[in-house]
Amino acid sequence: MSESTVIAAAQAGDRRALEELVAACLPLVYATVRRTLGGDPDADDVVQDTLLRALRNLHALRTPESFRSWLTTIAARQVSTHLHRRQAELRRTASLDEAVDLPDAAVEDLTLLQVELSGHRRQVVRAGRWLDPADRALLGLWWLQAAGGLTRNELAAALGTTVAHAGVRVQRMRRRLELSRSVVAALQARPRCAQLASVLADWDGVPGPLWRKRVARHTRSCPVCTRAAGDQVPLEQLVGRWHRCADDRAASGHRPSHPPSTGRIVPET
Repeated sequence: MSESTVIAAAQAGDRRALEELVAACLPLVYATVRRTLGGDPDADDVVQDTLLRALRNLHALRTPESFRSWLTTIAARQVSTHLHRRQAELRRTASLDEAVDLPDAAVEDLTLLQVELSGHRRQVVRAGRWLDPADRALLGLWWLQAAGGLTRNELAAALGTTVAHAGVRVQRMRRRLELSRSVVAALQARPRCAQLASVLADWDGVPGPLWRKRVARHTRSCPVCTRAAGDQVPLEQLVGRWHRCADDRAASGHRPSHPPSTGRIVPET
């Protein structure tokens, strides 16, 4: 059966069609969530929540042709909600050392591919933590598009906007990501700039957009911090290398961790 036929049958309550639809869309949801949350231990729960929400609202889908973008929109919202909650929890509980040493919540599923990250790639992963939840969700969608998992039209539909405006949002997000990379580079520099240490005196240790702006105001005018960020590899080159590396791993027979089972998603009749 075609996807449209399967969706129509699933909307009518056909359990077999529901199971087939979940199995077909699980890889897309898994990739969307994992490219944003990476090794977050709650990533599988976000995948499950996304699929459950999609099944509960499947009756509201009017055009089966828009299913992928509709589903991606739900996934992006679930990811954003999770990131908001996680950020609030970190601000309540994380000490400075704990925040600095948090596991890299990769904006792509490189940890799943078990690729050894270079210093520059690791820096991009950490820079993503300085974006707000909406930008992090968008970053995950952009990586998925760069990997061929989404078309530009599907990314725009997931954002609820036009292709042109989606492009504008991506460019703005990328500028903030580049700024975050310079912040991370300054923080990682050893010895650290003495003036930067003064700027960070009241920092709670949790990365975020407010402190990104404060630190960036210093790094823009500081020759020491500017030198620390001066040898960054352009993002376009990192994107290409990342996906070539992933393709090489796939060609060699390597497979990333499997998505969670669909058995707990489709309800019993």
